[in-house]
Amino acid sequence: MILSLRSEVAEALEAALSSLDLPTDDLGIEEPPEDVPAVVASSAAFRLAGEVGSPPPEVAADVADAIDVDELTYVSRVDTEGAYLNFLPNETYFAETLDAGVDEEYGHLADRGESVVVEHTSANPTGPVHVGRARNPIIGDALANVLAFAGYDVERHYYVNDAGRQMAVFTWAYETFDEDDLDEEPSRDRIEYDLVRYYRKGNAFLEDASEEEVEAAEAEIEAIMRGLEAGDDEVYERVSEVVDQVLGGMRECLERLPAEFDEFVKETRFMRDGSTEDLAERLKETESATYEDEAWKVELDEFGIDKDLVFLRSDGTSLYTTRDLAHHEWKFDNFDRAVTVLGEDHKLQARQLDAALQILGNDTDVLDSIHYSWVNLPGGEGMSTRRGTGIMLDDLLDEAIDRAREEVESRMDDRIRDDDLDEADVARIAYQVGVGAVRYDIVAKQPTKAITFEWDRALDFEAQSAPYVQYVHARCCGILEGAGVDLDEGPAGLDDVDASLLETPEERALLETIARFPAVIEAAAEDLEPHQVATYTRTFAERFNAFYRECPVLADDVDPDLREARLALVAASRHTVANALSALGIAAPRSM
Repeated sequence: MILSLRSEVAEALEAALSSLDLPTDDLGIEEPPEDVPAVVASSAAFRLAGEVGSPPPEVAADVADAIDVDELTYVSRVDTEGAYLNFLPNETYFAETLDAGVDEEYGHLADRGESVVVEHTSANPTGPVHVGRARNPIIGDALANVLAFAGYDVERHYYVNDAGRQMAVFTWAYETFDEDDLDEEPSRDRIEYDLVRYYRKGNAFLEDASEEEVEAAEAEIEAIMRGLEAGDDEVYERVSEVVDQVLGGMRECLERLPAEFDEFVKETRFMRDGSTEDLAERLKETESATYEDEAWKVELDEFGIDKDLVFLRSDGTSLYTTRDLAHHEWKFDNFDRAVTVLGEDHKLQARQLDAALQILGNDTDVLDSIHYSWVNLPGGEGMSTRRGTGIMLDDLLDEAIDRAREEVESRMDDRIRDDDLDEADVARIAYQVGVGAVRYDIVAKQPTKAITFEWDRALDFEAQSAPYVQYVHARCCGILEGAGVDLDEGPAGLDDVDASLLETPEERALLETIARFPAVIEAAAEDLEPHQVATYTRTFAERFNAFYRECPVLADDVDPDLREARLALVAASRHTVANALSALGIAAPRSM
């Protein structure tokens, strides 16, 4: 709805400016502050004041006068506040918002006919996923969801580093040591927790063994790396035996978030099909390529990057970035757009990759990188899979679910005793709330800011948290069920109510907030910022709670027509908050 209103406002502004012989290249359309009753505003008068030589408020008044509100479908009037033009909605706007919101698909935008591949997580398959890296799958999955809501055809990819030294060390260690050589039991009964002990044992051996033993081990590790480079099937199978088992366990962990993938794309794919070798030869032929210090490099000074990109060793073997360049050209061949979610320590690498792709003649305007900072725990130490330090994501999720269960049980004692909820219900709600709390607390922050995860804040039912928002959905479901609505069948008959009966400030504010949802999805997808949706859900929860306090729905003294209109508003609220949470990858419980 607000997308239609914005389009209408844009057309009206453009026509008004043209009639005043003013430029229309920047209409200054934006969302007004919460205390302004408008839905759409324009700051164009600030820009235009210098061109016409008049004060911005005077320009704003002239533009407002040039707009014929009677010709508009969704606007009741245009007010000016200083240099701002504020567009206030009319009854048609509210009625169509309510009709749209009753549809359970509300917030899904039209198919754009454009494909996007979102690559995220891509942690090396050397062991369990730790908390420090949890931000990548949470942000990546939410971003993919938001893009799908916005009408893109989205694929979610995990790029598997199965050709580097780490995997060669892991493979050598797995084949060299026995269970009896290991110093510890697996900390969890899942395959990656079992196998990571070999990786740690191998690294400890390389640090502590004699020089002669280390040389022998390094020769075997080098042979594995060369075998992969040469496309040796036997070596590939040896490495894959380790990689695939560890990935299987990591997938189980990530599915708990949930973060699921359409494809695990292996790095060795681009070595075995010849595309890495072909790319390296093409790079050699460019004017930017040089051979020095026993390696082939690409000079990137013209891109403002003072560190050359090494793409080939003197012995002809490729590097991770060389394979990733081939990987990205494959993306360009198969998708209209590519988005990669990376840690902040990969910023230079991303710039080098973008520049090298341009040197190779690729259009990198279709490539975007999202960088995130780390997740810390209060008092937590640095995390390293190689050393076996840090807290695993599984442990964080377990504790989140346990803490959520305690909170849920304390709030639901009566219902549990009365058998309204059985053990399966309590376990499901605890899982939805606990995992939702972790996801929300992480995705709600701007990715570039480092965050410290704090339990009390994340699981606070009264503050701006996942449970706070989830509880709005549960409350909507409770009201609808109390009115006899079958939540699985949908609110029959609520798509033809009189929206003009919703005239209190709380009802209008909630309707306006519902109407904003498609535009929030649009903006979050355009800016690649899923935290915008999280910010919206907090405002939405506040608006719904204000409506709930002031506007009874099922009370006996509520007029039947008003009751139906308010039920429709609750149904629209339910779909809005459920879909907003879904875009963030968070469950919307029916009861809490």
